Amino acid sequence: MNSFQGTFRVALTADFYDANGNTKYRDIGLDRLQSHGGIEVGRLSEHHPEIGAEQLAGANGVIVLSARVTASSLAASENLLAIGRFGVGYDSVDVAACTTADVVLFITAGAVDHSVAEATVGWMLALTHHVRVKDTLVREGRWDDRSRFMGSELRDRTLGIVGFGGIGRAVLKMLSGFGMSTPLVFDPFVPASVIAESGAKAVSLDELLAQSDFVSLHCPLNDQTRNLIGERELSLMRPTAYLLNTARGGIVEEDALFATLSQRRIAGAALDCFVGEPLTSPPQWGQLDNVLLAPHSIAWTDELFRDIGRSACQGMIDLTEGRRPRGVINPEVFDRPGFQAKWGRLQSRPVTL
Repeated sequence: MNSFQGTFRVALTADFYDANGNTKYRDIGLDRLQSHGGIEVGRLSEHHPEIGAEQLAGANGVIVLSARVTASSLAASENLLAIGRFGVGYDSVDVAACTTADVVLFITAGAVDHSVAEATVGWMLALTHHVRVKDTLVREGRWDDRSRFMGSELRDRTLGIVGFGGIGRAVLKMLSGFGMSTPLVFDPFVPASVIAESGAKAVSLDELLAQSDFVSLHCPLNDQTRNLIGERELSLMRPTAYLLNTARGGIVEEDALFATLSQRRIAGAALDCFVGEPLTSPPQWGQLDNVLLAPHSIAWTDELFRDIGRSACQGMIDLTEGRRPRGVINPEVFDRPGFQAKWGRLQSRPVTL
């Protein structure tokens, strides 16, 4: 990592930068850190799939894009106070190891909601209007085949949302003008009354799968959701239904979904997330014409990265000024004497618990 001269040293992982040391993205919110007199900004010199402990030497906070953070990464973390995950998924970070190492982990809660919701709605329209196939018809001079691909509207269709956090709620709100039927929601952690207040109906997962025209996944990947959608669950879906995954690979059993799509037991799918990312050779999905694919970036926009970056940078600023950041995943770390001592050394204002 580059050397620092400031009070609180924040490093970004190397995958934010190109080979010339320039950021790959137009705006990742760094102006917030750069205008703060007590913070020095640097970057990790190399990208590794897993951050090495030696890379974190001298850093007090790290903003992480795609690299994994493990117990080994945190082996020498006496000066490291915070990991800021650039996004809302944190399955790539060992949360328990962060707590043991007296490191707070926070995500950029809320910053991704609009962009992922907009991408979800865009995919719903693309699937029902056969955008991919109709584009191919023109490119291949098959104009007269167009009558074989009649689309359908969102009007009167039912959306099923799995996971009713900020993204799921943003999707529901964005679709309010399309004349769809009452949305269905499966989320055992959200009270049915709260779901009803949003204009949706709380149901079991099986009910949702059987009654929805679109099943859209917006839950985190954890021990409870891994392989949540498998052969049995897919068999409950309507032959005219679509599955959308903008959440995480691993929530869906991929072999089961591939077989289901190959046999056209559901109408189609849109997948932004896969097991074993990154996919660096053509995957089996490329054989299918009823699936839309994206390299875990369908929601990537300049606005998204700006908002995520501002949120991540603000989290680091909050810590230097004695405040808890938004989106903390391991709040129990604030009660640990080791964390409190470390935080006391590094913040510029009295700690506010």
